[in-house]
Amino acid sequence: MQHQTQKLSIVEKVGYSLGDSAANFIFQTVMMFLMFFYTDILGISAAVAGTIFLATRIFDAFNDPMMGAIADRTNTRWGKFRPWVLITAVPFGVIGILMFTAPNLSPTGKIIYAFITYNLMMIIYTINNVPYCAMTGVLTGDSIERTGLSQYRFIFAMLATFVVQSFSLDLVKYFGKGDNAKGYQLTMVLFCSLAMIFFVITFFTTKERVKPDPKQKTSLKRDISDLMHNKQWLAIFFLTVFIFVYLALRGSVTLYYFKYYVGREDLFGRFNMLGMGVTLIGILFSKPLAIRFGKRNTFMVCLFLTAVFASVYAFLPPNAIFLIFAFNVLLSLSYAPTIPMLWAMMADVADYGEWKTGRRATGMTFSATTFGLKMGLSLGGALSGWLLSYYGYVANQEQTEFTLKGIRLMMSIFPAIPFFIGVAVLFLYKIDKKTEIVMTEELIERRKHYDLGSTATEGAQA
Repeated sequence: MQHQTQKLSIVEKVGYSLGDSAANFIFQTVMMFLMFFYTDILGISAAVAGTIFLATRIFDAFNDPMMGAIADRTNTRWGKFRPWVLITAVPFGVIGILMFTAPNLSPTGKIIYAFITYNLMMIIYTINNVPYCAMTGVLTGDSIERTGLSQYRFIFAMLATFVVQSFSLDLVKYFGKGDNAKGYQLTMVLFCSLAMIFFVITFFTTKERVKPDPKQKTSLKRDISDLMHNKQWLAIFFLTVFIFVYLALRGSVTLYYFKYYVGREDLFGRFNMLGMGVTLIGILFSKPLAIRFGKRNTFMVCLFLTAVFASVYAFLPPNAIFLIFAFNVLLSLSYAPTIPMLWAMMADVADYGEWKTGRRATGMTFSATTFGLKMGLSLGGALSGWLLSYYGYVANQEQTEFTLKGIRLMMSIFPAIPFFIGVAVLFLYKIDKKTEIVMTEELIERRKHYDLGSTATEGAQA
């Protein structure tokens, strides 16, 4: 019965977590290198590249909630969400490779190619990631167990991130042998091949346990209405937007920062390697901190400290290598506990909606939040392109003092602002530690009745 199977085995936690490793082999490469690939390899201007990032949001305004509704209404022997992870495994990998391919086209042709491949990636990301993220809410109904699952998940996500951020440039040089375009393409062949294998493993090692009331009637209009009246979801949605504006803006400018401002492109991989190593350690503190202080309170403090440490980079001279690395340690350690908490809080929001309305729409809840993720990613990417253009960036040239100032600000003050706003948003999020406990206990009791009702129905039919 549902309430008897809330604990997850290590095999299932690892299997589920490999799905996020898979996504991050591609997602992190996009966040860290796609802007640089567009400007310095493909030859697209920074302003146009920024516009490409933002233009995709027109489609996602419909794609994400649509996919959430479809996933919620999917009924197979494997569950609602798992099949989508398997179906999208190969397309995800193929499109990832195409996105980092530099075809021999005219300047206009390259812009069109970049626009099409980036849009295809965002579409397949939606079809894959909305159901994958929603699985957090249905593998177990135990709030603390979910935090533990999210901790596993993001350790594996960070392992993939560690590989991408630390070794990508080395792999580009190794595979390209002087041809960076070929190097990027073959590096993505490696990453995407691993991603496809990991998605398949996720499908075969997981099981969906939390199900909506079988008497619940499906209504897209009601799902949307419930979501828009769920103030906790609105808070998490805007928080997600601001977090990924920070990640996209700071992540995309880091390579420019080391290549042009610090003048040591060779330190880029080591900088990221140190940050990811510290992050992996910091993630281990997320569950005990959540248990001790609650997810919301921990999140607020960690987000505030991260923004403070990021702001310091506005004042570091290019030769202050030790301080550049030292503050990266402090920043990464502060931010790390929030990584799994965000997704555990999304699952709590799905529970909150069920707790208040008696109706569960896990896919819709996560799809709307995933839309916030991609909105933040695209806004951050667009801002990075537009700001580079505003500050007069010219690819593969010595930059002016004004341009270097802009790159420094994009590494510090500009991305810190959305994190400070995120702290303010969390004051509106009311699912504290006490609410989590009450909500979880009451929902477990309700689901016992779902199980008994389902068993009685099945017995009558037999």
